[in-house]
Amino acid sequence: MKYTKMHGAGNDFIIINNIVEEIPEESFSDIAKTLCTRRTSIGADGIMFIDYPESCGDFRMHFFNADGTEGEMCGNGARCICRYAFENDLSGDKQKVETISGVVRGWRVDKVTYKVRLNNPTHFIDELELKLHNQVYQCSYVELGSPGLPHLLLRMPGFNKIDEEELFKIGKGLRSHPSLTKGANVNFYDIDEEGNIFARTFERGVEDFTLACGTGAGSIGYVISKKEKIKSEIITINMPGGELRTQIVDNLDGVEDIFLSGPATMVSEGIVLDEDLRF
Repeated sequence: MKYTKMHGAGNDFIIINNIVEEIPEESFSDIAKTLCTRRTSIGADGIMFIDYPESCGDFRMHFFNADGTEGEMCGNGARCICRYAFENDLSGDKQKVETISGVVRGWRVDKVTYKVRLNNPTHFIDELELKLHNQVYQCSYVELGSPGLPHLLLRMPGFNKIDEEELFKIGKGLRSHPSLTKGANVNFYDIDEEGNIFARTFERGVEDFTLACGTGAGSIGYVISKKEKIKSEIITINMPGGELRTQIVDNLDGVEDIFLSGPATMVSEGIVLDEDLRF
């Protein structure tokens, strides 16, 4: 089984061209858990299987988290798979990617930089109070696409100076908060005096912080545009793995487009020889 390893600002993925491999879908979850395990296998935050499109797309993207759960969508994953598709003649320099949450459009900006239009925000709560460990956290909540990919957003000044174990404890607790029926990806962000935005995301399905989260960056940009009334401007989100750029644009029909751009980096190509893999 051939694979390609890629990352988007440190958010890393394994890509399998299932048009060629023809792996049954019922095996995707077990393959994800095995191959995404670090140290004993290839290791990644998630895995994507490319399949034939079912409607208007160039191809279909099945995304699975490292724990074997299927994800609705992945922003950095979508950017990486767009580059993979271009490099492997599955699409031109514009892509249409079918996902569970809807069709995602992609564009090749240059050799490494790719831009995608994320799924529309379908549910937004401006102010949401969640109590955890005897403390109340002021949050916002966004779902992208349908079914919605859930993101919790917390503006937390100085979060990067909080003890790592304490921040992990907060992220883990909020990720599975009983008030959130689907759980959520938890995004901590801060805006410094110069207007620079810094963020970290505790990702559902990885159950840890990742170096970057594309839909998280898009959701942060969306919330900032709502709260700060910023429109049609590039909002740069600084994450541990690098910069991601978001742009929120109003359409005439009232729907807001969320664009995400950043690096989609090729790491390696090879053949899976994992002796623990069974499917």
